[in-house]
Amino acid sequence: MRAILQRVTRATCTVDGRVTGQTGPGLLVLLGVAPEDTPETAQALAAKIAKMRLFADEAGKMNRSVLDIGGGVLSVSQFTLFADTRRGNRPGFSSAAPPEQARALYADFNAALRACGLPVGEGVFGAHMSLDLTNDGPVTLVLDTAQP
Repeated sequence: MRAILQRVTRATCTVDGRVTGQTGPGLLVLLGVAPEDTPETAQALAAKIAKMRLFADEAGKMNRSVLDIGGGVLSVSQFTLFADTRRGNRPGFSSAAPPEQARALYADFNAALRACGLPVGEGVFGAHMSLDLTNDGPVTLVLDTAQP
């Protein structure tokens, strides 16, 4: 799995003019699923994200997690995180998991975030989504479960 984490003051996902998910202060998570990912991968990544210290403490150091600040998550599936851009000018997406597998693992990931105690807003799997956010910092990280 690959995830882009953006620390946000707010984020909203809209599909066809309807808000499908949102969060106030917290994280926007763009999640990509690979064929080798499992429900255990989804649970481990969700636990890591919930505990990742990306928010400032009283001294201004990034020592607080989204749980510590009482924040939330807007989670959006993003198969394009597995784009292969090494050749040509059109990305290939064959490294992304098939839609059926990705949909199930996206649901597992969101359930695991909720099990950590986080409120989770969601995008709509496979839909054309519009994201509106205010990036805080900006603080943006890339997490890849395939990396050591």
